[in-house]
Amino acid sequence: MLLTAETIERELKSVADYTRAEILQGFFKTGPGEYAEGDVFLGIYVPTQRRLVKTYRAIPLTEIQKMLNSPIHEMRFCGLQILALNYRKGDDKTKLSIFKMAVKNIRRMNNWDLVDITAPNIIGFHLYTRDRSLLYKWAKSKNLWEKRGAMVSTLYFIRKGDYVDTLKLADILMSDKHDLIHKVVGWMLREVGKKSFMTTKKYLDKNFRKMSRTTLRYAIEKFPEVLRQNYLKGGNII
Repeated sequence: MLLTAETIERELKSVADYTRAEILQGFFKTGPGEYAEGDVFLGIYVPTQRRLVKTYRAIPLTEIQKMLNSPIHEMRFCGLQILALNYRKGDDKTKLSIFKMAVKNIRRMNNWDLVDITAPNIIGFHLYTRDRSLLYKWAKSKNLWEKRGAMVSTLYFIRKGDYVDTLKLADILMSDKHDLIHKVVGWMLREVGKKSFMTTKKYLDKNFRKMSRTTLRYAIEKFPEVLRQNYLKGGNII
């Protein structure tokens, strides 16, 4: 079995479902002027891709780079899944190489699912015990995927009970104009709330009137109904 990008591409194309691909290209906003314009799908179910990831997890980084350069969404998805799997199980040298590759290729992760594989499982994991200034640089970027990557990376911190950077980055991104950023800020605030309800509540009490409706709805999704309605109606803090 050849551990090459070309071999994986042949395997993916052999199970392509082009009817489903057309549906996915609509769902993932690949049309002209949309956020993932030009992204190409083969219509392959995620469990099938994950089986390939396990089979080819020993593929060299040079071949993974070829996968990340591919116009095919599922090629990039599989490449990033392999990186995340190998990061988790790698030694320090391997982890550093994979982290650097993920950072270098953040703009090739040009859809939300690709960012969401990589950001917490590689970027956030790596930065948890290190300097996190990269996330603030990304949060202030004009690039949508860098901004989303900054926020989703903090999911790893949240799981460890560390919310400081999530809230600081939420401050930076709260006024962003893009719906995907509204959603991810709300999502991360909701995740904080699962671990520490009062942390999210205190943040919302201070900021809910300034944030987008989408961000607010995502953030309060798990709140008690009475409290949810109070925020949505812009009522007094309770």
